Amino acid sequence: MKHVEIYTSPLCGFCHAAKRLLTEKGISFSETDVLANPEKKVEMIDRANGGRTVPQIFIGDQHVGGCDDLYALERSGKLDGLLAA
Repeated sequence: MKHVEIYTSPLCGFCHAAKRLLTEKGISFSETDVLANPEKKVEMIDRANGGRTVPQIFIGDQHVGGCDDLYALERSGKLDGLLAA
């Protein structure tokens, strides 16, 4: 299974929803809190091609996008394949 990374903020409901989906699916992930580590926000924006909002989610080296994008992958049945590829 590919490594999943998620940039978050503790005050973000979309971050909590994305983490909940990953947890419910039994997918482990690493989390970077950009509020507690503001220097990581610059890294996130760079990796996310300018994406400034949280969450920003990466599966392997691929930028998935935010919470809505993650749920769209799940609804379309593509998330499991992306994780396994």
